[in-house]
Amino acid sequence: MPRARRRPAGPDMKGPEGKRSKTKNLGGASAQVESSSLQRTPASEDGGEALGSYWLMKSEPESRLEKGVDVKVRSRARLRARRCMEWDQAMRLDEEAFFYHSNCRAPGIAGLVKIVKEAYPDHTQFEKNSPHYDSSSKEDNPKWSMVDVQFVRMMKRFIPLAELRAHHQAHKASGGPLKNMALFTHQRLSVQRLTREEFDFILSLEEKEPS
Repeated sequence: MPRARRRPAGPDMKGPEGKRSKTKNLGGASAQVESSSLQRTPASEDGGEALGSYWLMKSEPESRLEKGVDVKVRSRARLRARRCMEWDQAMRLDEEAFFYHSNCRAPGIAGLVKIVKEAYPDHTQFEKNSPHYDSSSKEDNPKWSMVDVQFVRMMKRFIPLAELRAHHQAHKASGGPLKNMALFTHQRLSVQRLTREEFDFILSLEEKEPS
């Protein structure tokens, strides 16, 4: 994962750096997403299939200490996958994303968020007391950036990983919308781009009884 990080924030909450955010709590998972900055990617890739401006963002919903700091609501790893780092730069204002609980007993999609601030330098990369400090990054040439996301709403029902996997397996055979979903083809990425068809299909699941 592209060192994508999400920090808890809300009307009555502060992130680890003490900065208030408008982001609401998302069932124990919400906040900012950070990742390394690279060049913007085109709007279409993966064999020419058109990609919409939709995303899936993973975050751990439970507390975990890193260098003595609770980093609850951040990605499950600091993987520096090139594609995720590029996608951080590709995100645009008001684009929507599913907020996905990962590395927990019940992984799955918990809610919806939207991009409220496009990529900008992550100040914690320069703070020596921060778990996200990077001595190799320079202020005149920052290595890491982040985008801000804001809570939109909870899903009408939690969409578990097992249900998504069942649809993915079925769609591989039938050619359905989840046949190439990155959640299963690039599992380790914490920020994943979705097609419009993938986004719409998953959104429709909240109106149906679990399969």
